[in-house]
Amino acid sequence: MGDFMRQRSKRQEDNGLGSVLDVLLANARLIDRATSPRDEGDPKAEQKTLEESWQDLTLIKTAPKPTKKQRREDLSEPLLSPARPPAPEPQVCSAPPEPPRVESIPPRCLTLQEKLLSHYSSRLAVPEVEASLALQLARSICTQLQRFLRSKCPELPFGNLFLSGTLLDGLGALAADHIHLMLPVVLDTTLWSLIPGEDTVVRNPQYWMIKRTDLDYFPRGCSPWDRFIVGRYLSSNVLNETLHKLLVASINWPAIGSLLGSIIHPVVASQELKLEVKHDQVELSITLFPVVEMEGKVLLAAPPEGLVENLWLESFYRAEVSKVKELDAGDAGARQHCLRVLNGICKSHPTLHKLCGSPLTHVILHLSATSSDWAEESLAERFQEVLEELVGYLEQGVLPSYFNHRINLFCELLEEEIDEMGFMLYRAISEPELLLKEK
Repeated sequence: MGDFMRQRSKRQEDNGLGSVLDVLLANARLIDRATSPRDEGDPKAEQKTLEESWQDLTLIKTAPKPTKKQRREDLSEPLLSPARPPAPEPQVCSAPPEPPRVESIPPRCLTLQEKLLSHYSSRLAVPEVEASLALQLARSICTQLQRFLRSKCPELPFGNLFLSGTLLDGLGALAADHIHLMLPVVLDTTLWSLIPGEDTVVRNPQYWMIKRTDLDYFPRGCSPWDRFIVGRYLSSNVLNETLHKLLVASINWPAIGSLLGSIIHPVVASQELKLEVKHDQVELSITLFPVVEMEGKVLLAAPPEGLVENLWLESFYRAEVSKVKELDAGDAGARQHCLRVLNGICKSHPTLHKLCGSPLTHVILHLSATSSDWAEESLAERFQEVLEELVGYLEQGVLPSYFNHRINLFCELLEEEIDEMGFMLYRAISEPELLLKEK
């Protein structure tokens, strides 16, 4: 490598000296021609002299400039001054001057705050027209179903059906495509009592059992819900199976759909009580949940998969939404905005979709106890802090419920799922843009 560089330097010096000699010789030839008398009788000689002069001028113009290593005082002054360009001829009518060329400015790098806001406005905000139409369809179906249950099952004291879900509360809907329909099951509290999940076979504090009491004094048949008892407990499975048969076989959904300008059909193969609604402008999925409100608890007929059929899942959704909005109202915070972005990202991500909903809400509620600055301009900081908190909870495999620390919201996740989520979020802490890319 050293020999290669020395030879390359020597060639550059030789070329520089040769170029200087060429310039001096060219100048000398021009001066000689300029001082020599012309043969006026020989036009060809005059033409040849001019051609040779232009060649020499060209040689002077194209001679390479001295390298930076050479000093200007080492070179002889040129014998001819460089020719000046001719002055422009005056024009009577001149075209307007061309506008100055503006060099293209490279795009500014967006901050994480700007990327989060752009991501939300471009991908997560549900169009108002779609949301309004979806809610209108859901309310109409709710009314029709309420009428059917009262006429078909007048002996069962169902309460008034009502809608629920992120589309109504604005905390995570990506599209106007899913709504929950809550069916209250009204119980006589003198005939029923709650058994904590820790005292059941599943040992899970998030599930409860509803026990029939005082059968000696109030035998079966005293409560209209006794027909759904299995082993002295109100069975969520039996109730769901009965409602599933009604939805599939007893309701004239084609007639109701025609009335509403849509096509409605129940999902037969699903364990859930689900309706699929197709309209010209929206496609909507409605899931029906029987719900018991008792002793300050909200219990859903959503038992875990398996052989246990009498369990009711405690839902904190109503308390979650209420608490987040209460905190934001107290300090003009951006918790709801942060939650919408996180829910949207996780719901559409193949690895993180099981984190959307309650887990994210509870992390934000936990974080609100230690991070007081939830202003809109701090959205990016809080977003990254939520990611860090999630990684910490995943490392432990435990996310305690904000409302009941005995409940682990990660208890139903597989170890492989926890590892994959933790690795993905760990990478996103240093590069949050990974979560904003198209999936």
